[in-house]
Amino acid sequence: MDSYIATFFSHYDALVFFSFLNETGITAKLVPVPRRLSSSCGTCVAFETKQLPSHNADYELDAIYKEVQDGFLKIWEYK
Repeated sequence: MDSYIATFFSHYDALVFFSFLNETGITAKLVPVPRRLSSSCGTCVAFETKQLPSHNADYELDAIYKEVQDGFLKIWEYK
């Protein structure tokens, strides 16, 4: 299973994404954004999954990072 961090533009979006993951059976937790990652709101969602869930229009993501051996690798970014 891979570990991910999702960052957001607002606390509200972080809460909505957190709820969405839990409803789909993916265990997630709300945590402060690691210092080396940037975020507009300071709250991120950490979660583990084998496959990323499809995007839901109810929240707006800033970026998704995959945890790798030497830190984080950005795998998706809002454009």
